[in-house]
Amino acid sequence: MNIVITGASSGFGKAIAKKFAIPGNQLWLCSRNEVKLYQALEELVRDYPDAQIKARPFDLSKKEGAVGFGNWVLSNSVETDVLVNNAGLFLPGSVESEEDGVLEKMIETNLYSAYHLTRILLPAMVKAKQGLIVNICSIASMQAYKNGGAYSISKFALAGFSRNLREEMKPKGIKVTAIYPGASYTGSWEGSGIERSRFMEAEDIASTIFALTQLSPGAVVEDIVMRPQLGDI
Repeated sequence: MNIVITGASSGFGKAIAKKFAIPGNQLWLCSRNEVKLYQALEELVRDYPDAQIKARPFDLSKKEGAVGFGNWVLSNSVETDVLVNNAGLFLPGSVESEEDGVLEKMIETNLYSAYHLTRILLPAMVKAKQGLIVNICSIASMQAYKNGGAYSISKFALAGFSRNLREEMKPKGIKVTAIYPGASYTGSWEGSGIERSRFMEAEDIASTIFALTQLSPGAVVEDIVMRPQLGDI
């Protein structure tokens, strides 16, 4: 299978890449951080020699970056089997006090990246009448919380995009799944002082996405809510 993953240099994206590399799939990765992306690529190529893995840095918060990455994938004559829209950014704050421009930055990274990339890859997927699109939303897509501010607003918007896309793609053979993870131990929580056992692991989200690809063509999981066993942090 051809797996396209955004935000693949760390966190969920890197864990998802590892999970799909194990069976020897073909991976197409991007991240805006060039150094971290190529470090991740080197690690993946070393650890999973049976997989075919390519990566290029793009800033998907910019439309030209999302379009550029999508066209790069298409230029390699790739038929996308799985698209994971994982690129994202978290900046804490409140609507009342966060800095001017934070909402625009959150919307550009957390919503527009998925919207523009999906639109580039969709025509070929529709023509093939198959494929899976996974949007990494958040618990913050479902419920407002203290210090969520623009981040939560942008993730609500991503959930809306997922639901609209699901309805549009139903008759076209393309599955759309929105995943709503709670607190997971990634870079944003390092140094928090909270015990790691209190969190989910990035691998939990990766394993869940991989499981979606094992379903029959006639089955789709529309929404997945994942939380730490003890609940939200």
